[in-house]
Amino acid sequence: MSAKKSKTRTGDGSGGDPKNVLRSKNFKGEKEPAGPVRRNTLTGPTYLTILRMFLSVIFVIFALLPDIWAKIVALVIFIIASLTDLIDGRWARKHKIVTDLGAFLDPLADKMLVNLAFLVLVYLGVVPLWVFAVILVRDFAVDGMRMMAARSGITIAASIYGKWKTTFQMTALIIILLNLIANLDVFAILGNIALYIALALTIFSGADYLLKGYRQVIK
Repeated sequence: MSAKKSKTRTGDGSGGDPKNVLRSKNFKGEKEPAGPVRRNTLTGPTYLTILRMFLSVIFVIFALLPDIWAKIVALVIFIIASLTDLIDGRWARKHKIVTDLGAFLDPLADKMLVNLAFLVLVYLGVVPLWVFAVILVRDFAVDGMRMMAARSGITIAASIYGKWKTTFQMTALIIILLNLIANLDVFAILGNIALYIALALTIFSGADYLLKGYRQVIK
């Protein structure tokens, strides 16, 4: 007589298939949360980030031309590039398509846009060289601390001051670029106010980040 083979049931609906068990539960017997998938692929937000990097170079070309129409084009390009910075991050978080590639390129694109704009304005003589130097040194110091933390497997949380710094930097740049076109005292005054607020936030946010890094990584 031939006996019927019965399937061994695990009680979890997997039909005895160990692969199904791994898919449905983790080693603690709990369901895995459905979180964002991190992968090194090009997504919509990452394309926007790459576009911002491309626009940064195009901005420099038009900003250095002597004609007023070129300055207007440069201003429009800078505003569009700044808007992509607002859109790509929110898009990635909302649709849970945050990738390692995007996380790497996004701050790089931000620094590329802002620092190239400041470099152009220093060359044109409307922003003091020492202001740009302070911004540049701060960025190098923060990036160095971030790399040290990453080697230790530590993530240093960014503060709200860093976001305010970026906002005021871009605002100051837009006003100064606008003044290159309009050449009005009101824009010159507002541009200087926004610039030095941005500088103060640059120093404060950098010091705050470095202090956090010292406490978590070095001390």
